[in-house]
Amino acid sequence: VQLVESGGGLVQPGGSLRLSCAASGFTFSRYAMSWYRQAPGKERELVAAIDSTGGSTNYADSVKGRFTISRDNAKKSVYLQMNSLQPEDTAVYYCKATFLYVYWGQGTQVTVSS
Repeated sequence: VQLVESGGGLVQPGGSLRLSCAASGFTFSRYAMSWYRQAPGKERELVAAIDSTGGSTNYADSVKGRFTISRDNAKKSVYLQMNSLQPEDTAVYYCKATFLYVYWGQGTQVTVSS
């Protein structure tokens, strides 16, 4: 089982990034997927989640209207489009798969700084 995040990096405030999470080793289409983030010295927090079909999503209040979660079951991937990034969005971003088991990726660093 693997979840591999990519797409992180350094971006200026107001910029955008698109994170990807590629899954393998399990039946991706049966799993709800979510993105979490953890900033230095803080607890890991839920950013966005999407159900197994992509028909239902939810977001943390802090990212509503700026971030969009989506998935492509044919590609076994989940995405997080992040717009209007702010310094407080700086964190390591993790994807998580939840169904019969829970799987985590290794994380990708997002740094928002001028």
